[in-house]
Amino acid sequence: MTNTNFSQTAAFIWSVADLLRGDFKQSQYGRIILPFTLLRRLECVLEPSKEAVLAQYEKVKAMNLPEDGMEKMLLRATSGLSFYNTSPMNLSKLGQGDIKSNLETYIQCFSKDAREIFEHFRFDEFIGALNDANLLYKVVGKFANTNLSPAKISNHDMGLVFEELIRRFAEGSNETAGEHFTPRDIVRLTTSLVFMEDDDALTKEGIIRTIYDPTAGTGGFLSSGMEYVYDLNPKAVMRAFGQELNPESYAICKADMLIKGQDVSRIKLGNTLSNDQLVTDQFDYMLSNPPFGVDWKKIEGEIKDEHTFKGFDGRFGPGLPRVSDGSLLFLMHLISKLRDNTENGGRIGIILNGSPLFTGGAGSGESEIRRYILEADLLEAIVALPTDMFYNTGIATYVWVLSNKKAASHKGKVQLINGVNLCGKMRKSLGSKRNVMSEMDIQTITRCFGAFETVEPQVLDKPAEQKSNRGRQSASAKPEAPKTFASKIFNHHEFGYRRITIERPLRLSARITDEAIESLQYAPKPFNAVMRWLYETFGNECHQHLADSLLENEAVIRTRIKADFKELKEKQIKELLSAKLWQSQLALIEKAKALQTEIGSEQSDDFNTFELTLKAALKKTGITLDAKEKKQFLETITYKNPEAEPVVKKVLKEEEQPLYGAFLYKGKVVEFQPDGDLRDNENVPLDPSVSTTTLIKTYFNREVAPHVPDAWINADKCDEKDGEIGIVGYEIPFNRHFYQYQPPRALEAIDADLDAVSKRIMTLLAEVHS
Repeated sequence: MTNTNFSQTAAFIWSVADLLRGDFKQSQYGRIILPFTLLRRLECVLEPSKEAVLAQYEKVKAMNLPEDGMEKMLLRATSGLSFYNTSPMNLSKLGQGDIKSNLETYIQCFSKDAREIFEHFRFDEFIGALNDANLLYKVVGKFANTNLSPAKISNHDMGLVFEELIRRFAEGSNETAGEHFTPRDIVRLTTSLVFMEDDDALTKEGIIRTIYDPTAGTGGFLSSGMEYVYDLNPKAVMRAFGQELNPESYAICKADMLIKGQDVSRIKLGNTLSNDQLVTDQFDYMLSNPPFGVDWKKIEGEIKDEHTFKGFDGRFGPGLPRVSDGSLLFLMHLISKLRDNTENGGRIGIILNGSPLFTGGAGSGESEIRRYILEADLLEAIVALPTDMFYNTGIATYVWVLSNKKAASHKGKVQLINGVNLCGKMRKSLGSKRNVMSEMDIQTITRCFGAFETVEPQVLDKPAEQKSNRGRQSASAKPEAPKTFASKIFNHHEFGYRRITIERPLRLSARITDEAIESLQYAPKPFNAVMRWLYETFGNECHQHLADSLLENEAVIRTRIKADFKELKEKQIKELLSAKLWQSQLALIEKAKALQTEIGSEQSDDFNTFELTLKAALKKTGITLDAKEKKQFLETITYKNPEAEPVVKKVLKEEEQPLYGAFLYKGKVVEFQPDGDLRDNENVPLDPSVSTTTLIKTYFNREVAPHVPDAWINADKCDEKDGEIGIVGYEIPFNRHFYQYQPPRALEAIDADLDAVSKRIMTLLAEVHS
């Protein structure tokens, strides 16, 4: 069936909406049309074996068997189908007088699995609503006259019809079609990438393979995978497994699998992440298009419990991504389902957005997941897809191909394929989907993947992007970058790095000035700002007549605090309105003045010496400063000065190691106080051919020391897994590897354009003046 034919069939079916308009909301059309379409399709599929099933039913009915026993007997008469209907009626025989009751009875005569499909659509409710609106007979008649038999519409094309109906339903109900199914061009590409490496094995006699989709939708990936294998080997046995969250998508998927003769007990309804209903199963092939950027906050408890208590015995041992995006949870779920490589292993094809490639720094959940995948050598390839390929988003997307049975020549390597330009424009956009991949585009990618080779950027024979012709066009516009296709192969360690923390010493100058002393009348945060406001409002009364001035205006003060100083708690407000806080600040000012008299107000650029001077002054004057007072006093009189001497944190009893912060300073080996504002991180590319110590030392001496000679590496920041200095991280900067530099336009060309615009403006002004 051509695209036009399946679209026409879907449009004819959707024309039922003309009957519903006025009596039903637009968002309800699909909930009526989809189950009726399924009902008619099931009816047409059963038609050739209907007489045999009815004859068998008459025999079995007298045996008084339980439903399970009766079902086994009746399935023998279905010519290989896995469902049946024991009613002599069909849609064309329901009559008009008692059509509601007849239709409900007809549906109840389906086998259990088929019956359940209509329950998930809540079909009985809409049957009643249609009957109340006097539309049931007309709708039934419309479908009864629609030929949906397999002889006219194959299972593949029927899948396309369902997808088109879902897309129309989604448009009218504020949903996105992408929540239910994946575009077929993406399905074909992903299926080919996952299965093609096993083409030879799949042609052998007696093969039995399993396929699984944890986000099954309407079953597009499952159907495509089975079709791929049956095209190679019609005698192969394919067993489909899946789980889907949306009841209606689940019902369509189940119906499709039912028609294809699959055991639909293997298709589950529910949340795959929080309630995996195929816990012990492992699979040969897995395909999935999980939702992009959807948070997992609702199931956060279950996921974190599995990670904490089961670790690598569960699905999420490597780590957890941030709650705002659950894509990597689905990837880890699939990895846990890989068939053991001692039993032929398994392969995965999953579609993800750009976030899993690089989100999260070293040590984060995302980085640890990438680390596990790459160090376990599971990742075979990542293919960058064109934008605007999906119905519900135009963002950049990627196909990840993973396997635990890599060929020997592929081990330790990852292929990146840049297919962002392999597409053509659709004549009519479908939601956000404006581009489509042709069979030739798909073959270009699959051939490159199969050859596992580097491809230098090749210019593609693709039409240039259509540009708007509105406004003045530049006479020498910047040339458009050529559309290219390329592939690169990397060792997996090339995506890794070791993040080392670079410290620099704190350098302080100290000076006890009058301005610094005056500022001590205000306590540190969180009181500082509100005390300044109170002093500006009430002046010295804050110190001298606190009880009379502040407490008399407590209501006004509290109102202002509530509006402008919301960070203050009730306990802190009470402390602010008490005399003790203000008087303690006055006492600190008096101490500071006495120290100023003893030490002086000259600037000291050696804080180490200043501390000794301060200690001597405190002893001589008999002044005592508690820890809180000393902290505020020092913070007030000191400031950072890059020309000052470094502040010594402690004297060490070890040999100097300036690389790790043990410096020889004034005849002693010391550790400097690090400056948090100057702290920085450096990502050192991994290189397994040298030791970690050599790696970071070489990098530091080459990239850091020449620019900041007083810097050192913080040796306390170590990786949890290997215990080495620095934290290991992994990222896959896809775009960086395929970036093609485009030189800017020549200045002469830009000047010429500006001159032309200026001349035109002057001409227009002259016309206005004339």
